[in-house]
Amino acid sequence: MSPEHSRHVAHFLVEVLKGPKLYSEQYGEDALSHMVGKHIGKHLTELQRKRWADLLLASADEIGMPADPEFRSTFVGHIEWGSRVALINSQLGENPVNQNHHIPAWGWGEVKGPYEIVGSLFEHKPDEE
Repeated sequence: MSPEHSRHVAHFLVEVLKGPKLYSEQYGEDALSHMVGKHIGKHLTELQRKRWADLLLASADEIGMPADPEFRSTFVGHIEWGSRVALINSQLGENPVNQNHHIPAWGWGEVKGPYEIVGSLFEHKPDEE
């Protein structure tokens, strides 16, 4: 991973958790394509995904992120969801993102799964507009 990876991940997480759009501000209209593209062809394994998620959660503890159940369930849910989507995307040879796709925005207590066709994971849903 690049030395900037941790900052990019932090900016992406801030944005999907409905904070400032730091990732989109940096990459513009192609922000989602840029993020997904970083995983294409990497052929990540489940062991690597799990280790990355475990380290990210340990880092959250180390820096004193909130431990309340509402925050942690949302944070852990997104780490699991996002890392599993990255695993799926890492097996692809081409970037599936198109102009209908957007960076997801998570609310508190929402669960969104990666069990759709990869290209539709980030499409606007009728209730989001």
